[in-house]
Amino acid sequence: MGNFVDHVTITAKAGNGGNGSTSFHREKFVINGGPDGGDGGCGGDILFFADPNMHTLLDFRFKSKYTAENGEDGKANRCTGRRGNDLLIKVPVGTVILDDPTDRVMADMDQPGETRLLLRGGKGGWGNQHFATPTRQAPNFARPGIKTEVRTLRLELKTIADVGLIGYPNVGKSSILSVVTSARPKVGNYHFTTLTPNLGIVRRFGKDIVLADIPGLIEGAAEGAGLGHDFLRHVERTRLLLHVVDISGSEGRDPVDDLDRINSELDRYGDLGKRPQIIVCNKMDLPGSEENLRRIRVLADGMGCPVFPVSAAAHQGFDELLDETARLLESLPPVLHYQEEEIPEEKEDYDAFEISRDDGVFIVSGPGMDRLIDSVNFEDQESLNWFHRTLRRLGVIDALRSAGAQEGSAVRIADMEFDFVE
Repeated sequence: MGNFVDHVTITAKAGNGGNGSTSFHREKFVINGGPDGGDGGCGGDILFFADPNMHTLLDFRFKSKYTAENGEDGKANRCTGRRGNDLLIKVPVGTVILDDPTDRVMADMDQPGETRLLLRGGKGGWGNQHFATPTRQAPNFARPGIKTEVRTLRLELKTIADVGLIGYPNVGKSSILSVVTSARPKVGNYHFTTLTPNLGIVRRFGKDIVLADIPGLIEGAAEGAGLGHDFLRHVERTRLLLHVVDISGSEGRDPVDDLDRINSELDRYGDLGKRPQIIVCNKMDLPGSEENLRRIRVLADGMGCPVFPVSAAAHQGFDELLDETARLLESLPPVLHYQEEEIPEEKEDYDAFEISRDDGVFIVSGPGMDRLIDSVNFEDQESLNWFHRTLRRLGVIDALRSAGAQEGSAVRIADMEFDFVE
């Protein structure tokens, strides 16, 4: 498939917040200055930009890990650490960004020049200036910054076009596109000449219509056969389908059977089978086409689809086809925009915890326990006193007692182990 890549999986991580500083004011003639540790800077955000100059996700095959800059730690003199730089990731217009584990749509980048903030950086931790009280005038501890999680994202490029040209390989889709637009797709008398969606624009009744030549589908495409899912996704946004059949049967296939089989594949792939269609009978200049055209019209009447006989080789029949295409588009909904699903920001309850036992050791775990341990200066008695008061305030001491802990019992929080003291 050459350099055309339309689906990739990447990992992205917003920047961690910087740690708060433990610092005390130092100045000539000032013996015991108060705490002046600054706060850590916030981590950088992850943003996505819809770049109209990009047409493939190929770049992501060479680089798949993206990390924004961490915030700087706080400094003395109440100086807040520098905020981490944001990371801007460029994607082609029409890229849908999904949260890979849940398949939820995070953003549909269908507007050229659009910028979306998807992952927010962690907040910086507090410096020791925030922990000063009338009774604790020299806090020798600070709070670490919030650490962010690595997210796995799936990028899927879905072509933005009003009309999709679909049909079996070698029925003349690329030839039709080259006749009605200024696009110059590769044309050849063999299957799967087209391996990437080609776009062209035709102006009708004062309005531009974007046509996409979708690479040839075959039976079993909905299950991934042939080019399968790789290109059925490019039909999803189209408002109208031009279903091209080789009416002459020059490939040795029955055009009526071709029409029925491709529609069966569309029915099995989402709701594409309900998409409005115009049946385009190409190669009318070849023998046998008139008889097949009569049979196609019978089938089309039952489907409620208009039929247009054309010849790409002779450049015939396209004015009527384009007029009907423009007329139908007037009444059809706009190009599909994938509705973003709200992915709730993970606001962890740092006061939540749970008690478990492992071989006689009481284990206290929870979202905020690691941060609490990181905040403590175990060489400073005042910091240890604050740590114990915090455990009591959160209810950890009472919970340990209820779980059976007694004076001297081993208690583990994060990587630290202590003796239980009332």
